[in-house]
Amino acid sequence: MSKDHWDNSFSEEDYVYGEEPNDFIREQAERLPEHARISAFAEGEGRNAVYLAGLGHKVTAYDQSEVGLQKACQLAERLNVRIETAAMDLTKEWVPAESADAAIMVFGHVPKKSQPFLFENLMQSVRPGGYLLFEVYSERQLEYGTGGPKEVKSLYDPADLLKWLGPHDILHFYYGEAVRHEGKRHTGTGHVIQGVIKKRMA
Repeated sequence: MSKDHWDNSFSEEDYVYGEEPNDFIREQAERLPEHARISAFAEGEGRNAVYLAGLGHKVTAYDQSEVGLQKACQLAERLNVRIETAAMDLTKEWVPAESADAAIMVFGHVPKKSQPFLFENLMQSVRPGGYLLFEVYSERQLEYGTGGPKEVKSLYDPADLLKWLGPHDILHFYYGEAVRHEGKRHTGTGHVIQGVIKKRMA
């Protein structure tokens, strides 16, 4: 979806995906080293970035929507934490290589043709030995209708993800149902793919 779409979507006064972090990120945050440098991809209004900053991490939130990132900064200020932001198209522009100890992405949905670049971008942004944590909707999410894209071309196939992540150590990989109540856009049981990946040393 376009920058204009997301700018318009995030222009509402409310935080459309809520202000609380994604449950998977909350559950897996203990894997992260203390005071880690974290790249938060497709971070929108900043709920996960702000949560991780509150745990003492140094977080940069990346998203193509400047409106979303402005709301992320407002949320951080309200909760008395600090984050950095960078507006960029993560399907075309590279995040600085090996600039983070970990990268996260929660429901970062892009067309099929852009998905390989996005995941390569995620992995190259992390130092060797660092971590990638992600949760996305699978193609089966269309059967549930509880959030996410309305067309299969912007959802994920687990086989594709395993192929892209294969060179690295897969510590956790889940394909199945999860209950998510995140603002007004994720509203119940859905079908997700989760991963915790450790980047192999060169």
